[in-house]
Amino acid sequence: MSSAEEFKVPEGLYYSKGNMYAKVEDNLVVVGLTDYGQHLAKKIVFVELPLVGEEVSQDEPIGVIESGKWSGPIESPVSGKVIEVNERLEDEPSLLNEDPYGKGWIAKIRPSNLEEDLKNLMNREQYIGFIREDLKKR
Repeated sequence: MSSAEEFKVPEGLYYSKGNMYAKVEDNLVVVGLTDYGQHLAKKIVFVELPLVGEEVSQDEPIGVIESGKWSGPIESPVSGKVIEVNERLEDEPSLLNEDPYGKGWIAKIRPSNLEEDLKNLMNREQYIGFIREDLKKR
């Protein structure tokens, strides 16, 4: 059985209940799937990315992740405008499994309501607690 300590949960990021992370960099937010999220998805074989220029809302689907037997939404942890997407994921969706906090980032969003959005997200300690509770249900 897995424990929360087995998963990478970097300091300084914000986390959603949809197992997405938000990394604030200057005036942009880098969005990606957490290590725990990629663990739950198993081997990711396809990623449908959001469109550059698209306006997105917090907790709303902006794309899709598919593994061998599962398909699920990519839910944006923040509201704003998609400025850039990681096109490498189209050819290398496995980057989400291999390097979720690095080469496996999904999109960069210019936030429209960052201060309010961050209040709805978890810090590292809260997310570790969330993982622990989620693991008990599995």
